[in-house]
Parts: sequence; C-alpha cells; structure tokens
Amino acid sequence: MQNKNITVTVEGKKYSIIEGTSLEKVKNDLYNENKSIVVAAYVNNKIRELTYPITEDCNISFIDLSTADGVRIYQRSLAFLLIKAFYDIFPEETIEVRHSVSKGLFFECSVTNLDAEDVQKIEERMKALVKMNLPFEKKTMTTEEAKQLFLKKNRIDKYGAIKYREKPYVTFYKFDDMEDYFYGFMVPSSGYLTLFRLEFDNGGIVLILPRTTNPDTIEDHDIPKKLFQIFSEYRQWINILGVDNVGKLNDIVEAGKVDEFIRISEAIHEKKIARIADMIAERKDQLKVILIAGPSSSGKTTFAQRLSIQLRVNGLFPLNISLDDYFVEKDKTPLDEYGEPDFEALEAIDLKLFNQQLNSLINGEEVSIPTYNFLTGKREYNDRRLQLKEGNILVIEGIHGLNPKLTEEVSENSKFKIYISAITSMQIDKQNRIPTTDLRFVRRIVRDYSFRGCPAETTIDLWPSVRRGEEKNIFPFQEQADVMFNSSLIYELGVLKTLAIPLLSEIKPDQPQYSESRRLIEFLSYFLNIDSDEIPPNSILREFIGGSCFFK
Repeated sequence: MQNKNITVTVEGKKYSIIEGTSLEKVKNDLYNENKSIVVAAYVNNKIRELTYPITEDCNISFIDLSTADGVRIYQRSLAFLLIKAFYDIFPEETIEVRHSVSKGLFFECSVTNLDAEDVQKIEERMKALVKMNLPFEKKTMTTEEAKQLFLKKNRIDKYGAIKYREKPYVTFYKFDDMEDYFYGFMVPSSGYLTLFRLEFDNGGIVLILPRTTNPDTIEDHDIPKKLFQIFSEYRQWINILGVDNVGKLNDIVEAGKVDEFIRISEAIHEKKIARIADMIAERKDQLKVILIAGPSSSGKTTFAQRLSIQLRVNGLFPLNISLDDYFVEKDKTPLDEYGEPDFEALEAIDLKLFNQQLNSLINGEEVSIPTYNFLTGKREYNDRRLQLKEGNILVIEGIHGLNPKLTEEVSENSKFKIYISAITSMQIDKQNRIPTTDLRFVRRIVRDYSFRGCPAETTIDLWPSVRRGEEKNIFPFQEQADVMFNSSLIYELGVLKTLAIPLLSEIKPDQPQYSESRRLIEFLSYFLNIDSDEIPPNSILREFIGGSCFFK
C-alpha cells in the first residue's frame, strides 16, 4: 500500500510530502536557504535529528550552526569523531573531555609526552573519517540493561551517570566500530563535520569549532591563559572533594552526607576570597578602586560583599557600588543588531553619571548613589550617600568592570581588577561535560523568576542576546584581570534543579521556548535533589535561590 501524502510547513511555506520522508530529504529537496551547515530541525518545537521520519502534518524549522542548538549538536558529533580517531591512533590509551576553552573544547589523554605531531595525526584521521561519510547510528536499550553493560565494561563513570535516573531507556550511538553513550542529538553522518581544527596546547588536545557568530569558518585560536589556570584550579578542588562527575555527587546525596560536602565546598570559596583580600591589602597604599567583572549570573554582587568582609579583616573599609544601579532607564536601553534590547552593552550604563560620581568620590566628595528598580526599569534615589575617606576603598562590581572605557580616567596603578565566573569542569561522564554556560543559565532562570518577575520563557528568550553581549563586551577583557575567581559550587545544580524544573515545566509544547526547556530539564535530571537548608546565608548560591544575608 502506498504511503499517503502529508502537509509540512517549512520555514513558513507549505509542501506536500510522502509520509515517512526523512528530515534530511526534506532539507535536500525543499530547503534552499542554507546559510551554514544544517544539523537538525525543530518539528513542532521539538528538536529532531535529520534521520527522523515525518509521519504527520507539522511545522519544520531547520537548525544550523548560527544557533546555539546547532553548535551543541555539531560539537557533540565532532567530539565523538575525535574520540574515535584518537582510539584508531592510540588504541591502548584513554581520552576524556575536560572543559570548554576559548573557541573549542579541551581534551586530556593518557598518552605520555603527547606532542603536536601526535595531534596532527589525530586530525588527519578525523578528516579521513569525514570523507568516508560514515553514519552515526542511534540505538536504545533499557536503563537497567545499560547499567549492566557499563558495569561489565568497567565504565563506572557512565554507570554513575545513569544510576539514579528515572528515564526508562538510554540512547547510544554507533560510529564505525565504536559504540558509546552521548547526552543529546547527533548529525546523521561524519560527512557533515567538515569544519574543525585540532591544536596541541597545555599538554592536551583543543578541538576548535565554528561559532554562532561566524558559523562558516574556523577562527584563529588563542587560549586565555589565566582562564585556563582557573579550570586547573577547579580540578584541584574536585580532587580535594573527590567528586569529578555527577555519579559521585549523587552517591554523596544518596548516602546522606551532602551537608558536610556543602560546608567543605563553601570553605574552599572562603579561603580563595581571603587570599584575594590579602593581595589587595598588600597594595592598600596604592589602590583606590577594586573592579569586579564577569558574565551574567556569576555571583558578582555576593562576591563583592564577601570580599568586602575580608577586606575589613585586613583593616580596609570598602564602599560598595553596583554598576547595575547605573543602568539607563529601560526605554533608553540600546538595541543590538537584531533590534532587541542589549542590556549587556556598555551603553546600557549611564557612563556620564557613573564617571561623574566616581571622580567625585575619588576627590573625597560625598555623592548620592542611585538604586535601579528592575521591576519598574527606572533608577531611584533612596538617600544612599557615599564618601571616600582615609582607609576606604571603592569596590565596584558589574559586567563591564574590566572594560578600560569604564574607568579610563582612573590610573591603572590605583585599580585592582577581578574576573569572576561560574566555571565547572565536573563531568556527567568522561565523554559528556557539564557546560559552564548552562550552569549560569539555570542560575539566571531561578533568580529572574524570584527577584525580577520574569518567567522562564522570558529568560530563555533573552539568553541569546546575553550570550552575544558577553562575547562582545566581557570575554575580550577577562585576561586583563589581576586575579580570577571561580564562583561555581560543585553541589549547586542539585539545589537549582528543585527550583528550575517547576518553572521550565510550565512551558507548553506549543510555545517556541519548549525545546530549550526540555533540554534543560533533561540536563538537570542527571542530578539528585539537594535541599537548601544547609547552605549558609552568605553563600554565592543564595544570590539566586534567596535567603542571602546580603539582600534584605
């Protein structure tokens, strides 16, 4: 019996196709607007792989490398390709993804004295596999079957990742002679993976990928050295705590030992903050201004407060200022190239007022500091007056703190610059990492709902603009910092999960934010719930979940 025809709407245009036609064929036959490599599609707001057969009337929108979803799918597929090529060259060695870095991913391997020539061989093998256009074949098995398989193969990291999951099945991918578990979707075959480059750096392999802002090329690569040191420091933290993947964290939760784990994690933060305060105290006769910058939801405000307490211990008397309080009124916010409000732009700050008050403070004058009301989108003056006297030091926090234009009238010798971000290199397992960006994203979803009156769908809509702003206005200046601080807490996603999933679950299948909400729910499902009762009131996490002693 011949298959019936169904109607699909592709990027707003209606077509009649045969039931069971794959998305890949629809793309090849009907979609002629390829701006970059197409890797998947939204089918009625759900992400589907290009191998997916269309069986009913639906709306289709293709996903390419100009989107975050597209880059994630491409990155995941390339990682599998790299791992396969690595084992073809070094069959007796091991490799694992560690963290993002600059324009790509950093991999560590067990090869003794790995060098640039070795990495070149791996890249050549990857290119050969691309030319062969081998399929990524999707397979499923029950979660119980997968657990037994991982135990049999001594893949304890992967066993731990699914040990507590409620989902009844696990998805595998087979590529040539290699089969493995990967979190998320893949491209149909290796022939799609034409854009990449490998570099040898820091004793490992850097996989360089296209970016959403320039999806058709591989940009020049330059690893930010100071940021890389923060990843290395984080590795030391997880070694101290003995938790380098989700499975080990969940074991601690299941054993009822998370309270002690929380206290140790918070103590690591406090020790680092105290060290930074000591560095500042050593230059107290010279410094006038401490600048704290970092991307959205890094915990800048709480960090500034905790640093201020440690400065008091060192005999300094800090005066705290948030750049958020100098936002222009909401209707005057500049627009980005997409016509959307660009809250990350330097021009979103009233630079004239800020510099006027900064100069007045440095000159010893008293000023009335504004407070920005995020609910009304306006500045308010609540008789908060500051004056810089002997022993005082200004602590200024905000995303633009390291931008030279913000404080160009202040001499460099009198400034101490701190870059803060929530950076994680903990893994789901050795092939699946926890993205730093997703940690901040979940923090912001929870905070924006609780303190800024924004539902999850609004934060999801704003996030691409936030990310573009970070790439343009924040990350270029991170290496100018005198010191960097990692604000992530290894336990926090178990806490954030309990608050974020109810918000994300309110987004319905007919809403455009649905696919992103499902992705985040799936990501958070790897973590067991952690109660917030034992989190101290001065924790950076309290800035996002509430109960902070700094926000009354």
